[in-house]
Parts: sequence; structure tokens; C-alpha cells
Amino acid sequence: MSMDLTFLGTGSAYPSPHRGASALVLRTEGDCWLFDCGEGTQTQLMKSQLKASRITKVFITHLHGDHLFGLPGLLCTVSLNLSPSPTQPPACVDIYGPQGLRHFLRVALSLSGSQLLFPYAVHELEPTADQCPPDSQLAAMLDSSFSESLHPQERPGRTIPLDVTRDCYTLLEDERFVVVAFRLFHRLPSFGFSVQERDRSGRLNTQLLRDLGVKPGPIYGRLKGGESVTLENGRVLTPDEVLEESVPGRKVCVLGDCSALVGEGPLWACQGADVLVHEATLADGHRERAVEHGHSTPSMAAEVARACRARKLVLYHFSQRYKPLSLCTEGEEDDVTELRRQAEEALQGMGMEVVLADDFLTIPIPIKRLH
Repeated sequence: MSMDLTFLGTGSAYPSPHRGASALVLRTEGDCWLFDCGEGTQTQLMKSQLKASRITKVFITHLHGDHLFGLPGLLCTVSLNLSPSPTQPPACVDIYGPQGLRHFLRVALSLSGSQLLFPYAVHELEPTADQCPPDSQLAAMLDSSFSESLHPQERPGRTIPLDVTRDCYTLLEDERFVVVAFRLFHRLPSFGFSVQERDRSGRLNTQLLRDLGVKPGPIYGRLKGGESVTLENGRVLTPDEVLEESVPGRKVCVLGDCSALVGEGPLWACQGADVLVHEATLADGHRERAVEHGHSTPSMAAEVARACRARKLVLYHFSQRYKPLSLCTEGEEDDVTELRRQAEEALQGMGMEVVLADDFLTIPIPIKRLH
């Protein structure tokens, strides 16, 4: 199964001619999962090879505008371009994010008179008090009439509490993926997301099956699916006898804005990540300023990647002072390559690849090969 990450926006604070606001897409076999949706994301999608109509899930890390303001417009644009089948109703788009996201969408869509041709559901994560400064706690302003009345296309969503046993939020578990969220510290409650692909069953030893007189057919599929079968001679054949070692699933972790991890959940959820996406808003020389605003530097991102033993660290969410590589001139004071150098220096001896994300960069995530 193919899997890749495409960055639609890698800048912080606001979209600029050089970098879009935060947004990236995880694509698996055609399905697109969108992480954050800053202003202008729908335009970035149109410039990419991705199709907005393929978005089935949206994950919002926190409620700052450069991660959120594009969502109502994107949903409306997807609806305008949708051609629903009379025999097959459109699928529900699941949206995950912090408490308050449901209210934001209801107000934005209702006050603008926006009607969608597909249903959506917002699943909110209950934050904890230690995710942001005390003066940044979500106010009781959410008690307006919009808070209780569903938008016409809205379906009831879940309110997801912290699972204290794992210090994480379980968002999704199906036959392909397990998705959890974890807590981060920022000026508003922020979250990261871990997408863990389930292990894939190993290849069938077809030579052994032929030696046992088992011809290709339904029995192969049953064994591949983990089911034991009884042969004509009465022998019970188990999957363990004819399947090679299973292939470990891939793991992709996307962290929202943060100056620190909260609790043990992030390290557990991100352990062994194939790709860890972490913000690096300012260079190490501006660490005090970065932390003051709830952000990280390259060395801080590297510390997280080291603790998680990630295979690849991708830096993004750069201050707009750092132009993309293609626009940098030699000797420029705010050279974005310095951010990569700082992360690599902090990771010296780890053998971990560090990548600077740029708008429209696509990173393939290959299936793990057994040695």
C-alpha cells in the first residue's frame, strides 16, 4: 500500500507569497487525511497533485487561525465540486480537534448560510489545564445558541477524554490503522497525532503449499487472512506454518505548535516513528523568544526526535523570515539551511535524516523491508 506526506503550507502565522499557512496531507491508497488547514489551503490543494474530494478525515492540532481559518472555506469548496451519486450517499467527513472546534465550524457555516452536500462530524479532544498558560484557558464563551444546535449537515460527534492509562486519546481503530492524539504545551491547548499502520501479514510460502497439494484458490486467501484450514487428508494447516514473518506497519507522527511535550503520552505514541513532523519556528539563537510564544527551535525538535528514536525528522512551521531554499541567496542572514544544520548537530551520531519541509514537498513512506 502506497503512503506519502505532502506539505501544502510550511509557514507560521500567516500565508505569504513564499510559504502557505500550516497544512499537510497524508495519502494512503488514494484516501487523503488533512492535518491542519490554515488560510489558503484550498488554493494550495489546487496547485498540488492532490484532490480535495479525496479528503475523508481532518485533524486540527489547535485553534490558532494559521492552522484553522481555511477549514470552513475548504469544506464549502469541496461541496461545490461534489457530484453526489443518486444511489450512493456521500460519506461523512470526520474532523478531529480540540474543544471549541465544533463551535467554530457551527458559527462559521451557519452565519455564512453555507450548506454542504455531504455530512460531517466533529470529534473534540478534552484538553487538560497543563497544556497552556492559565490565562489562555478556553473561555465559557461557547455557551451561545450555536453550541447546542447542529448545523444541518452536521452529525453528532464524540467528545474524547484523555485515557489516563496511556496518557493519550484514542481516535480511530480499524483493520488498517490506529490513530491516537497526545498533549502538547502551547499558548492554546495543542495536540499531536500518531498514525500507526497495522502490521501486514507476511507472504505465503506457495512452494510449501504446493508440496502439500494445496492449489491456488480460496484456501490461500483464508490462510493469508489468518484463518486455519482443514485439508482433504484431515490435516489442520495454520497460518503460522505457511506465512513468512509479518511486515511491521509504518508510523507517521505530526506535532502541532509546541514548546514542550505534556506527560508521557507523546513519547509512547511517537516511539520508533518512521517520520516525525515537528515545528521549528525560529533558529536556536532565538530560543527564549520561541519558548515565550509557545514554539520550538531545531534543537528542541531534535531532542523530541531523539527521545522517540524516530527514523526521519521533518522540520516545518518556519517563521516567514526564513524563505524557501529556492529563494535563498548564498550568505543570507536568515538562511533556512541553518535550521537543518542546527537539528543535525543536535542529532549527531544518531544517523537520523533531517528534512526541511517546503510547500508541495512530497515524502514517500515506503513499506518496511525485513532483512
